[in-house]
Amino acid sequence: MSLMIQRLTTTQTDFWQRLEQLLAWHSVADEQVMQTVREILNNVRTQGDAAVLEYTCRFDRRQVQNIEELMIPEHRLQQALMSIDKNQRTALEKAAERIRDYHQRQKQDSWQYMEADGTVLGQKITPLDRVGLYVPGGKAAYPSSVLMNALPAKVAGVEEIVMVVPTPDNVLNDLVLAAAAVAGVTKVFTVGGAQAIAALAYGTQSIPKVDKIVGPGNIYVATAKSMVFGTVGIDMIAGPSEILVVCDGQTDPDWIAMDLFSQAEHDEQAQSILLSPDANFLDAVQQSMERLIEQMPRAEIIRTSLQTRGAFIQVNDLAEAVDVANFIAPEHLELSVADPQALLGKIRHAGAIFMGRYTAEALGDYCAGPNHVLPTSRTARFSSPLGVYDFQKRSSLIFCSEQGASTLGKIASTLAHGEGLTAHARSAEYRMVQSFLEAGEIPPVA
Repeated sequence: MSLMIQRLTTTQTDFWQRLEQLLAWHSVADEQVMQTVREILNNVRTQGDAAVLEYTCRFDRRQVQNIEELMIPEHRLQQALMSIDKNQRTALEKAAERIRDYHQRQKQDSWQYMEADGTVLGQKITPLDRVGLYVPGGKAAYPSSVLMNALPAKVAGVEEIVMVVPTPDNVLNDLVLAAAAVAGVTKVFTVGGAQAIAALAYGTQSIPKVDKIVGPGNIYVATAKSMVFGTVGIDMIAGPSEILVVCDGQTDPDWIAMDLFSQAEHDEQAQSILLSPDANFLDAVQQSMERLIEQMPRAEIIRTSLQTRGAFIQVNDLAEAVDVANFIAPEHLELSVADPQALLGKIRHAGAIFMGRYTAEALGDYCAGPNHVLPTSRTARFSSPLGVYDFQKRSSLIFCSEQGASTLGKIASTLAHGEGLTAHARSAEYRMVQSFLEAGEIPPVA
């Protein structure tokens, strides 16, 4: 069965309109979903543990009598780490080491400087106290998500990381628990869905309230995160996975086909797009995909994704490919060309940029080092990957010497009077009195 992937060319008169339609994605959170989530949030906020237990039994098909049954002790995490396959443990530890090393370079430190009159200005950097990490559970296993979300928080200095992971039908994934042990997660609760987000946002008798919630989830989780934002911080509301490959036509078509598959297999709504000036190469990749898809266990998901949201786009040259890429602002951008550095300076919008023919996007998902939590749905125009900075707060520092209070006070007083805010002006002027007296001038206030 052939793959019916949309073909576009930049020479089409309606190209940009068609491209915008292709990129359009809207949350499927209808009013019923929103109403259900609102009810769950309210019940957990008002009833605490009792509501969490009720929803866990109902949605995850479990029989639990008390909240202690939902807690995973630290020794169980260590047990999981010791019991998984040796190769898996080694891979987890090596990936964690690389992720930790990369994020260490993002850590910001407090700073101050002194002006000539003794005024001191600066910025104090402090970590968040407690962070909540949502991890999908059940049949899905995402140990990489644990590493990518928890390790930057640890590097930032967050003392407590509370992980929630659903276990439908009591299915507990040891690889996820092992990743929690490697990443230094401090508490784990087997709770999922909107009820887990509510518990983290509001706190219950047993689940502590956090300052920020990070991690992916289904539409109920995403909707809950959007609704509790303001009570707590959140990382982002992520859309489906995306990959955009820019290729000069010289990379092995099988490689490119599999790169496109790598995102398409996530979800039927995932988006895989290939840009190339070489029409014959686009044909070659199509042929590779039609041959290779039969080998994929998730072939139907891949097929649906590619046929509904995928595209091959023929551009005039690589310069035009960059223009199209900047318009798309993809989550993942592969520059599969002879000289990726030549294009890099012109790329303005992308969550992560994978440079060269040998750099598969999948490496970034697991172990390259940079974070795989990236802006989707064109939000790379104004958003950045998750990082240490998401788990640090900045406080401004201002210390005025007597002379500095006078210098700044004159400016502030003038502007405050201009705004009609007399108390603001007087607050600054009171501290200027001594400076005026010493200068033999008349103070502005008695």
